[in-house]
Amino acid sequence: MQMIIVDDEAHWVDNLSTTKPWHTLGIEQVHKAYSAHEALQIIDTHPIDIVISDIQMPEMTGIELIERIRIRDKKIKCIILSGHSEFDYAKKALQYEAIDYLLKPPTDDELMGAVKTAIDQLNNEWELVSSLTRTQFTLRENLPLLRGRLLLDALQGHRFQAGEWERKLVNYGLPFHAGDCALMLVRMEEEFGHYNNNDQTLIEYAIINMAEEILGEFMEVWGVKEEHGYLVFLLQLKEQGTDIGKETLLEKLSLQLQYKVKQFLKGSLSIVITEWFPFPEQLSNRFRQATGYFRQIVGDEREFVMRVSDVDHSAAHGPLDALYTPPSLIHLLESGQWDAAEEKLLTVCAELDEKWSESWEHCMEAGFLITASFTNLAHRNGLTLANLMGSDIEGLRSGEAFTTISKLRKWSLSALGKLKESTSNEIKDIRSEYVKKIQDFTDKNLHLDVSLRVLADHVNLHPTHLSKIYKIETGEGISEYISRLRMDRACHKLKTTSKKVYEISMEIGYMDPAYFIKVFKRQFGVTPQEYRDNNK
Repeated sequence: MQMIIVDDEAHWVDNLSTTKPWHTLGIEQVHKAYSAHEALQIIDTHPIDIVISDIQMPEMTGIELIERIRIRDKKIKCIILSGHSEFDYAKKALQYEAIDYLLKPPTDDELMGAVKTAIDQLNNEWELVSSLTRTQFTLRENLPLLRGRLLLDALQGHRFQAGEWERKLVNYGLPFHAGDCALMLVRMEEEFGHYNNNDQTLIEYAIINMAEEILGEFMEVWGVKEEHGYLVFLLQLKEQGTDIGKETLLEKLSLQLQYKVKQFLKGSLSIVITEWFPFPEQLSNRFRQATGYFRQIVGDEREFVMRVSDVDHSAAHGPLDALYTPPSLIHLLESGQWDAAEEKLLTVCAELDEKWSESWEHCMEAGFLITASFTNLAHRNGLTLANLMGSDIEGLRSGEAFTTISKLRKWSLSALGKLKESTSNEIKDIRSEYVKKIQDFTDKNLHLDVSLRVLADHVNLHPTHLSKIYKIETGEGISEYISRLRMDRACHKLKTTSKKVYEISMEIGYMDPAYFIKVFKRQFGVTPQEYRDNNK
């Protein structure tokens, strides 16, 4: 857990943060803030769990600090320290759900006890959120979506590690097991075409429910709508036997589904069913075979039930699996997963070497898709592939890059490296632009509110993200930069103008001159007036 101690008196902050055995309570990091504004900046950029704050501070009181904290995060636990025992302060603190209200100086038992109470409350709250019962309830609420996503991933060829299938089937309450399964693909015909998107979704849901009702007496049914618009059902026979063979049973139930949809939903279905196959090993292959059957064999025919025959496709005409297995190359590029994208290219080339070394068409297919993915990313970044590749683009224009697997491998890895380099440079340029905007805004508005949240709103970024960008680009935090800028400007004005100290204080953003004097002395060891006198 992380805690922050807030007080405008530096000795209180330094003493409490360094002399107490916070680690014994599980506090991993103690942050220090010498004003409420500084505390809010730290809270915006760090996962603070507990705040210990003085109540009387210039510019913003501890009560006002808690009020702003509650707007940001209702789970942060707050402890108030005060040199006064005013009832109104204590009442306000309780109103904003402060854990405790301690008088200065608190005893170690009082302070450590209050922090332990805060930790206990946090642990209890998060245990409730992460409890098995709550997790199971949330899982049940989202089961249809999770089950559908799992089946879609499997149909598209996503490979699960050993034992992962069994674990997911159990967690999602799916009564399937390794063994014989069949797929049923359902195409909704043109009678359903007049429905709008919402009504179409309801019709699809109704057909899935009817399929579960009709098939569910004899089979486990797991349905989902896939990206091409088919309703796909994975089927597995239940343990009880039937009087007829499973192939005949499936055809009979498919016809019944077709008939009931026609009768009650006034639309026709075309259905393709596969042979029974070992699940899960052959699931994606059989799905691809079934969708191909729709395209190649069925064509424009309507309102049929057909079984996919086990056609022996020649290996020379098979698909290039690695190229289309999720995650896709374009997805990896868009998300900046450069190592995974390189691994994807190497896997594609390895499959070409192993299965399609004599097939120029497969090499060309891979080259075209890889090129399309690279070109798409380049255009998204405001570039062209030609400018990016330089002289290497000639191999692409002439088609030489795809003539052999070796050349494809060399060209695609080279192009990937240049894409990565250009994207990294672009990110650096963007970061530099953000830093320039922040520094320009701060320079012109130092006398106003230049808190992290205001700066983040100015450049339309989240405060935490802006803080990280600024730190990466400049090596210092935004609050450190603002503090340094204020002190530099104060020194310059003290040396070059005859303005009063309180005027300079206002001009650099300190509304309370006494607080400015305290911060200045902590920084330079002398008061602003002493600094001016020493530099006459």
